[in-house]
Amino acid sequence: MSTKDKLGNFQPSQTAKVATIQKLSKLWAKKYVQKHSIPEKAWQSNSPGLRAITAQRLLDSLRTVMIQSWIKTEALLCQEIKRQGINYRLIDPWQITKDTYLIYEKVLLAYADQVTPERLCLFLSSELGRLRHNYTAIDPRVIAFVSLQFHYSGRFLLKSLSPQEQATVSVYFQVIDDCLYMPLQRLYKAAANYEHQSLALVLLRQILPDQALISQQIATRIIDLHPNYHCYSGRLANPSVKSASIRDVELFQVYLWLCVLEKSIAPIQEELFPLCVMLYPSLNVGWELVRHMIHLLGLEFSKRLSRQQIQIILPYLQVLWEMFSPEVFPERLPVEALENSA
Repeated sequence: MSTKDKLGNFQPSQTAKVATIQKLSKLWAKKYVQKHSIPEKAWQSNSPGLRAITAQRLLDSLRTVMIQSWIKTEALLCQEIKRQGINYRLIDPWQITKDTYLIYEKVLLAYADQVTPERLCLFLSSELGRLRHNYTAIDPRVIAFVSLQFHYSGRFLLKSLSPQEQATVSVYFQVIDDCLYMPLQRLYKAAANYEHQSLALVLLRQILPDQALISQQIATRIIDLHPNYHCYSGRLANPSVKSASIRDVELFQVYLWLCVLEKSIAPIQEELFPLCVMLYPSLNVGWELVRHMIHLLGLEFSKRLSRQQIQIILPYLQVLWEMFSPEVFPERLPVEALENSA
């Protein structure tokens, strides 16, 4: 006999749960490909032969890149282990670099074999989800070290490529960044506990296709507000910095929807907030930037959602604002960062 969940919806069958996970995964993959669309000329100029040569060149440099990436990651975050009270035994450089190597190896082989980014996203999302779960099971903050190791590995690999090669290869690397950095598999599993026509699931299916556009618009607006702001990697308008900013806005959205589906502030309280507290100061990301992002998220949601839908997410958006409020983080952006602001 079916039992009712807290919303009064009947729990879906196992088959329905699997179908929900598959549909949301495919929806994310399609959204992902649209966000990182590649000009047709770039695809045509990357013949199978050229792709194989490029992939092999990068595969040959993987070991060296793994070492360089860990040195950079550790230099940036080593002080945080003591400052944040993280058990150093949870940070295993050998395992992290091994996992990074194996994932990049798979991605480069997929690139050489002409696997599309969409198929790669579907293929790798579960594996990266399990990897993420393993590293966050005891202390979610460990994912910061893992994410940076993957991120810098991709950056170092791309440096050796021509701009034309970077245009295609970077899309494949972005699959890793997104699927590892965001709790997507947890989101899909939480969604699978809802009936197809439940308010929360209808809302998620409605907003997910717009998530990339929302993130791009918010990142662009923040750049307009703070054109001279410098974070660790450069100005906000720098392409790599803007890409990271867009990903962070998407990350905040995923955590908000996760809170909605799990009916709990725990995802924000226990994972997102501690991760930001550890990473953002090291990356010179000011808290006022974060507050602007949260405010703009609220404005974007109000444009796209009905009053009834807004009520579903509003409590968690308010929690997010309170946790990053000036009362908690009173620091302001430096004067030079605000110069010429709109």
